[in-house]
Amino acid sequence: MNNEYSFIIESPAEMMAALAEKVRCRRLEKNMSRKELSERSGVPVATLAKFEQRHAISMQQFVAIAISLGYGDQIAQLLAEPRYKTMAELEMIKANKNRKRGRAEINR
Repeated sequence: MNNEYSFIIESPAEMMAALAEKVRCRRLEKNMSRKELSERSGVPVATLAKFEQRHAISMQQFVAIAISLGYGDQIAQLLAEPRYKTMAELEMIKANKNRKRGRAEINR
C-alpha cells in the first residue's frame, strides 16, 4: 500500500518543500543520519538541515544528495522529453527541435 499522496504543486516554494520532505523520507528509510548523508554527498550537515527545515539548497548540492541516495538516474531524466498540452504546442516543439537560441527580444 502506498501512503504517499500526489498533490498539484503550484509554486517553486511548494516544490522545494515537497523535495525536501522526500529527501528526508528517503534518508530515514535508509537509516542514514544527516552526518552520514553529508559524508556521502559532500554537502555540509548544516546545509542538509537547512534544506530539510527551510527548503533552501543549491541545485548542485541537491543533485549530490540525490546521487548519494541512489536517485541520480531520475535526476538525469528531468526535462529529458518535451511535454505539451495541445497538438499546436507539439507541432511548435517539433519545428523548434534543432534551435540553438531563443527568440530575439523586441524592445517596446
